[in-house]
Amino acid sequence: MKVNLYTTCGCHLCEEAFSLLQLLQHDGWNLQINEVEIATSDSLIERYGVRIPVIATDAGSHGSELGWPFSQKELTEFLIQAGTAMDNKP
Repeated sequence: MKVNLYTTCGCHLCEEAFSLLQLLQHDGWNLQINEVEIATSDSLIERYGVRIPVIATDAGSHGSELGWPFSQKELTEFLIQAGTAMDNKP
């Protein structure tokens, strides 16, 4: 499952969100983390500038986003609801 992490350079909260995603990978989740730098696009800055880090997936029919703040539990629940389901876990 591809997961986009909307981020920007020097964002400590983004680093924390990345670590939470990595923890899920270490737990066996099949996640491909794609870091998206928002500073390179005016439209991304407008959409995510005050919300980063934001985790997004295009799973399911419409895609989903989870904006900061979130815990490991909330992230896990988001990914399950977004369509990654537990079958991505061994």
